[in-house]
Amino acid sequence: MAIGAKPPTLPELVRAQDRLTFIYLEKCAIHRDANAITATDDRGVIHIPAASLGTLLLGPGTTVTQQAMVLMAESGSTVVWVGEEGVRYYAHGRSLANSSRLLDAQAALVSNQSARLRVAREMYAMRFPGEDTSGLTMQQLRGREGSRIRKAYREHSKQYKVPWNGRTYDVEAYEDSDPVNQALSAANTSLYGVVHSVIVALGCSPGLGFVHTGHTRSFVYDIADLYKVELTIPLSFELAAEQPFDIGGEARRRLRDRFHGGAILDRCVRDIRHLLLPDDAETAEDDLGENVVRLWDGSRRTVAAGSNYAEVPF
Repeated sequence: MAIGAKPPTLPELVRAQDRLTFIYLEKCAIHRDANAITATDDRGVIHIPAASLGTLLLGPGTTVTQQAMVLMAESGSTVVWVGEEGVRYYAHGRSLANSSRLLDAQAALVSNQSARLRVAREMYAMRFPGEDTSGLTMQQLRGREGSRIRKAYREHSKQYKVPWNGRTYDVEAYEDSDPVNQALSAANTSLYGVVHSVIVALGCSPGLGFVHTGHTRSFVYDIADLYKVELTIPLSFELAAEQPFDIGGEARRRLRDRFHGGAILDRCVRDIRHLLLPDDAETAEDDLGENVVRLWDGSRRTVAAGSNYAEVPF
């Protein structure tokens, strides 16, 4: 039996914030060649270094081998299966994170009503520069955010001379939407994939949201909302004015270019850490953590796992 390439060691992996944001593939066969992912179609083969990839979005017509998935898991990259035009989420792969430090903080914060409200207020404060959100209720925060979003839609509609009749879309009938909504759906799905990859790479739970709740990607939507007014909304109106042949594909390509220029992965990592561990000075690399399991010993104490504690009196 052939032996494949050795998995990369922790120091060899590219930090989450320094990786490529995402690559969308459809109608191709995905395999592994040493430490690279290959995508093959009737035009040839391309090689994608797995350790420098944040998210691989797999669209219709893709087949992926077990070895390709093993490599993605070993490299700490995330695979997300999406629908046609990349506008529907189906499933995702695992990440490399071993440490539960950020996850522990996330669970503690979301489980305490006062702490959860503080985090939610901080999320809104990040969207409203210069405004004091410390005394606002969730209802007041939502109202202010709604006004902000409506204003952004109106301004870009006027700027690009594109009619806007509201955010309406149907994942089962993507092409029935107007061009702005088509572009928004494609761009937002790509944004969700990138944010999702950072969240799981850091060992956090995509489902433990502070503003959004009740969905397996609630935290993904929380973090993605920090960037929509800046990224996906203006891009969507711009594309609707240009009317490209494939507006969904062009939205993904343009968004990827803007991600590259805006260092979005680094920003996303910093924002998540700021929200969950605001007083922690440790670096993001520490969130990968050593592959060490410990046992809870009451209060905040822990003891080593893998030991027999039968001699401890009951």
